Amino acid sequence: MNSGDGELLTIEPQELQFPFELRKQISCSLQLANKSDNYIAFKVKTTNPKKYCVRPNTGVVSPRSTCDVIVTMQAQKEAPSDLQCKDKFLLQSVVASPGATAKDVNAEMFNKESGRVVDECKLRVLYVAPPRQPSPVREESEEGSSPRASLSDNGNLTASERTVVSKAYVDRHEPQDISFEEKTLISKLTEEKNSAVQQTNKLQQEMEMLRHQSRSSHGGIPFLYVLLVGLIGIIVGYLMKRT
Repeated sequence: MNSGDGELLTIEPQELQFPFELRKQISCSLQLANKSDNYIAFKVKTTNPKKYCVRPNTGVVSPRSTCDVIVTMQAQKEAPSDLQCKDKFLLQSVVASPGATAKDVNAEMFNKESGRVVDECKLRVLYVAPPRQPSPVREESEEGSSPRASLSDNGNLTASERTVVSKAYVDRHEPQDISFEEKTLISKLTEEKNSAVQQTNKLQQEMEMLRHQSRSSHGGIPFLYVLLVGLIGIIVGYLMKRT
């Protein structure tokens, strides 16, 4: 019985394929299908019994039913060249007594010298490359920390990277404990101060004009000039206290 569709059992697949990985235990399965009306006993052998574990390695398949066999390859420390494997498996099957169970299976049942008809199917082992894992996505920098800028070929930061680093530095060092009300008050006081400075400059210009006119007409300091100087001093002092 060299094919997977013999007189007693149908075996799928015809090859034991293991996605080979170092230091990892790998399993694959076989399905034994009994399409006859007989009870079929089976036995699984391998050329390298220390390397593989077969469960179950013997059993009985009831009429018109199936049985799954799990073959596990032990973890390997070295990879074979070109993923080639010379290991083989042999599945023997024979007609058993009606109502037979796995406990009734023995080595004598598969002895051809006793006149029994034993079907045999040879299965080869095939190593395949494991599926490629998707490349991990680079995680972004943790919240609150500055991003790590990569270096260009000459070991210096590029212009765009310097911009990112500079922005992160400014954001990190900018004070964050000022409330909205405080910001509003500071903005209002700043506007008032700027307005007062503009008024002061305007008054100083008017004073200069009056002083010039006073000197031209009377040659002395008029009372209005003194009053304006005092008024400016009061306004400036009041604004300085508020800011």
